[in-house]
Amino acid sequence: MEPAVRRLSSGAPWEPLIGYSRVVVAGPLIFVAGTTATVAGQVVGPGDAYAQTIQAFRNVETALAMAGAALADVVQTQLFVTDITRWEEVGRAHRELFGDIMPVTAMVGVAALIDPEMIVEVQAVAYKAVV
Repeated sequence: MEPAVRRLSSGAPWEPLIGYSRVVVAGPLIFVAGTTATVAGQVVGPGDAYAQTIQAFRNVETALAMAGAALADVVQTQLFVTDITRWEEVGRAHRELFGDIMPVTAMVGVAALIDPEMIVEVQAVAYKAVV
């Protein structure tokens, strides 16, 4: 029997340092948090809010796959943006990936993220009846 809650790591260096899991599966719900446009330790698209949003959600997509889910299963997204005046770039990327899925969402302006090159950090919640 599988445990009621599964915690999965993406291998990012911040996970053990801070003490969090990239993905937590709790029954049919899959939570993905702390996801930025980082690939192999490097920020993708410095200065480009659109490119960072696309990459951050591609990283979410990879994390969801670890739990047997996909972007189509996402029911909620949250976007944290260091320059909220760039909401249209962030929103365009979100629409391209989720326009047919239509999860509930929130976009929040924040003072800073963990790396000054990061513009966007995202979270997602997915629902998958059989995980």
